[in-house]
Amino acid sequence: QVQLIESGGGLVQAGGSLRVSCAASGIIGSRYVMGWFRQSPGKERDIVAAISRSSSSTYYADSVKGRFTISRDNAKNTVNLQMDSLKPEDTAVYYCGAVFGVAVRTQPDEYDYWGQGTQVTVSS
Repeated sequence: QVQLIESGGGLVQAGGSLRVSCAASGIIGSRYVMGWFRQSPGKERDIVAAISRSSSSTYYADSVKGRFTISRDNAKNTVNLQMDSLKPEDTAVYYCGAVFGVAVRTQPDEYDYWGQGTQVTVSS
């Protein structure tokens, strides 16, 4: 049974930092591209960042470039998202996703597995 479990969300003031983590079980993480997405009420789920299997390639949405950093530890089957200089518009539920293969994927419907999400709230 595949499980992706996110942790680390919470409430932070604008300009602050948070780190969200995703622990994968039931899959060999090193065979999967991992991504972080976010979704606000009434909006679609959008890509935040994605990372290749070997960490050699990353993708960031324009809105988070220079502020967020995605990383992974294949030995631990984990992927992290360090979020700095947070803004109120970063408020959303953040989801971890996994997709089997090589290419870094950015569309939600391309992903095979999802976590349950973790709430990130940035106050102004």
